[in-house]
Formats: sequence, structure tokens, C-alpha cells
Amino acid sequence: MRRALPLVVAGIVAALALTGCSGGSPGTTPTAPSPTRTPPSSPTPTPSPTPTIAAADRAAVARTLADLEREYDATVGVVATDTTTGETVAYNGDRRFGYASTLKAFAAAQFLRAVHGADRDERVRWSAADAAAAGHSPVTSEHVADGLTVAQLAEAAVRQSDNLALNLVLDRIGGPAGLDRALAELGDRTTEVVHDEPALNTIEPGSTEDTTTPAAFAATLATVLDGQTLGRSDTALLEHWMSGNATGDTLVRAGAPDGWTVVDKSGGADGIRNDVARVTRPDGGPIVIAVLTTRNAPDTAYDDALVARSAAAVLDAFDG
Repeated sequence: MRRALPLVVAGIVAALALTGCSGGSPGTTPTAPSPTRTPPSSPTPTPSPTPTIAAADRAAVARTLADLEREYDATVGVVATDTTTGETVAYNGDRRFGYASTLKAFAAAQFLRAVHGADRDERVRWSAADAAAAGHSPVTSEHVADGLTVAQLAEAAVRQSDNLALNLVLDRIGGPAGLDRALAELGDRTTEVVHDEPALNTIEPGSTEDTTTPAAFAATLATVLDGQTLGRSDTALLEHWMSGNATGDTLVRAGAPDGWTVVDKSGGADGIRNDVARVTRPDGGPIVIAVLTTRNAPDTAYDDALVARSAAAVLDAFDG
């Protein structure tokens, strides 16, 4: 029986990060006075954006999420960042959770980043036994006879959360270790990619393998969707795949305010239920959000409503 990562019940964390740049350190003062030399001045720090979410609203988010943790006997981690202003709302943002199938969005992103041209059209074949061994494989199990291209496999991994599709895509980008290195190159040195499907869902007590934090995944999602990391056309393709995520309707999409659009990738196993998404307001302002949850009691099944309600609590704070 697989078990979700055991977590100590967390206290309320209402720390909300605001991004900004600080200036460099001052230059070195000469040891002897000189009338012709002066120490270089320090750069003027860039001011942080003015918060638009009131302190009372931030505190209300923390209370709501703490109440949800008690109601579901679960641990919740959420980070949401307005990628225009940098304003961030975080709750247990640096706590580790098993990422489950949310990883498939980042594997697909690395495929688009690393594989180009005719190599994307390479046709791959597998056996029925391969599909069965990988677990949830609704697309690949139907294409044993004819196979699929690597690009089609990447799409199946994101849209249908096909496990064998993920494994075959990983084969083309250096395996789990290759994806781990790629994430580190993008600045994510927190996520630890060790196994493929279905082993990545088994989180051993005390281990950090196959885990991440809400802060790490929210930042990495913002990076891969920034229009530059993948290029415009491949960014649009990944967004297209994520907009058709067949397993996300009851998660962040259900918690987003009316009229907001969502592209996402969900994940779940045993007591773990997650969703990573970019949510766009009607005015065009984008917010990246990572909602990672796990039930505290062993062998307790996950609940989609916990993710949806957690997302709603945080996104409502941005709905000003």
C-alpha cells in the first residue's frame, strides 16, 4: 500500500512574500585617503510593489486554510503569485509534499524545450504489459498496436495524465535524473525527481524523493509559461495542452472566480491531491498557483473539494 508523505501538523503560516530586488553591496573603501578616488556608490534598491491585499484579508486566508486542514484532517500548502506585480500569498509555502502527476506538466515543458523538429515526430511503441505496469494509462493502452509520436505522448501525459506516456517522455529527456537537472537549470533546486510512474507516488517516511514545495512549483510554472523559456509557439502549445486537462475540473477551476480562465495540471495518489495552474483574470492579469495537499491519516483517500476550497480562499484575496 502506498502512503502519502507523513507530515507534522503545521501551525498557521500567514507569511506572504513580496518579490523585489535589493541593491548590491557597497564598494570597498580605500585603506588610505585619496583626494582623487571615492568609493563607488551602492545601486539604489528597487522598491517592492505596493501590496494590494489588505492585512486583514491575508489573515482571513490563513484562518480559512487552517480551518480546512482541521475539517479534512489534512495539511495544505498554497502559493499564489501575481506574475505582473510579484505579489504573493503563501501558506505552508516551503513545506514538502509529494507532487504526484503534477510533474507531468514540467516533463512536457522540458520535452518542448529540449526536443525539436522531426525528433518530436518519432513514433514510439510499447506492449500492453508496459501500459498495465505503469498504472493509469488511458491513452497508451488504446494505442499498443500503432504507437504514438513523442509529441502525442507529451500531450497525453498532460491532458489525460497518462502514466506510461510520462515514462516514455522521460526516456527522451534523460529520465527522472534528466528532468531533475533541467528543473535545477531553471532555478528549481527544491524539487527532487527520482522515480517514474507509478513509483513516484510512493513517498517514504522522512524522504524528500519525489517531493516539492508549493513555492518551488509555483515559481517553476511561472518560468515555463513566461513565453521566453520555451519560446512563444511552444508556450502556447503547453498552454493548449493544460487547458484541456481532463482531470482538473473539480480542482483549481472549481475554486476560481467566475469569468477567470484556468490552465492546469492535477495530480493525486492515496491521500495526496494537488493542482498547479495559471489563472487569468478577465482584465488579463495572470496568477500562478500551486495547491498541494495530503491527508494526515494513513490510507485516507484524497478529496478534490479540499483543493478547490483552498484555491478559492487564496484567489478570492486577489479578486479586488
